[in-house]
Amino acid sequence: MGEKMTTLKSIWTRLLDWIRNGEAQPVPVPVPVKNNRRLVGYTLACLLGGGSLQAQDLHFSQFYHTPLTTNPANTGFLPDADYRLGVNYRNQWSNVMQVPYKTMSVYGDAQVMRDKFETGWLGLGGVILRDVAGTGQLASTKVYGSVAYHQMLGYSSLLSAGFNVGYANKRIDITKLTFPDQFDGKFFDGQIPTSVVVARNNVGYFDMQAGLNYAYFPTENIYLNGGVSVHHINRPEETFFTPETGRDTRIPRRYIGFLNGSFKMNDLVILNPNVYYTMQANSSEFTIGGYAQYNLSGDGATQLLGGIYYRSSDAVIPMAGFQWNDLRLTFSYDATISGLAPYNGSRGAYELGIVKQGFFSTYNGDRRQSMCPKF
Repeated sequence: MGEKMTTLKSIWTRLLDWIRNGEAQPVPVPVPVKNNRRLVGYTLACLLGGGSLQAQDLHFSQFYHTPLTTNPANTGFLPDADYRLGVNYRNQWSNVMQVPYKTMSVYGDAQVMRDKFETGWLGLGGVILRDVAGTGQLASTKVYGSVAYHQMLGYSSLLSAGFNVGYANKRIDITKLTFPDQFDGKFFDGQIPTSVVVARNNVGYFDMQAGLNYAYFPTENIYLNGGVSVHHINRPEETFFTPETGRDTRIPRRYIGFLNGSFKMNDLVILNPNVYYTMQANSSEFTIGGYAQYNLSGDGATQLLGGIYYRSSDAVIPMAGFQWNDLRLTFSYDATISGLAPYNGSRGAYELGIVKQGFFSTYNGDRRQSMCPKF
């Protein structure tokens, strides 16, 4: 038992070092030593998942349904609609943490000024992101507005460029945190004085992203789309501690690349493969997979969706959904396959997504030709 306590305390000490370097945020919770297996697993998750990313970005497995946070050039990039509204919700590590990670987003975008450009248009949109993590209530709120321009290149391709700017705020309830020097041999006791000095309980900063997209649709049954984006171009500073000389507490730039496809196989099935890659500081993520749309009603008004994704060395992510007219509901589940699986029972996270697309007028919907395969 003594050896386990020493190991546990050393892990917390290491976590604190990462925090002071600005590479993770403290979200430890008081847990008895008899539950230390899960606590150690969760602490390692902080080190591996957040420690290698200075101020880790908010994350969704359904990247294909979070267009504005993946790439601002997606703003108004609507192959078969004039406007789009969406909601995403992610709940992570609920079986490991007393208070799990909860991430939410609400977004909307639309095509505008189509009558001002002969073969192009503008896209305007916005997104609100909210994330709450751990007993310390580490809360992140971000609000962005985005603009993109889309230009047709001939009859079968489209080039888009966009950017967004916004304001981000992070805050934490310091009174609910415990630190390594508050370990009494059995518990982490918040009543024990600590030598840790947190300079502030909230930080705020302006942020900027930019991206490019390209789409190719040679026939009505084939659609390909790829894009790249750079996030945190201005590298804002984010830390709850007093900055120290020689320690960079600015957010590293994040790079995202993706490739999507849509292929109509017949009047009943459309296949949608996706590839996603992101890199920030010393961490990266590679996800590949796809989903199928099955025509239930004959006219495409009612569809069943199903697919599976693989996030390299981390999780297998089955996905299911249902579409009725212009409303789509999706559900996905992260089944952990990494070294954290023994600690969370392979139960990583679940996500819910809602997307509503439409046209500004019925006439516009009738005369408009979709770039994507449709039933």
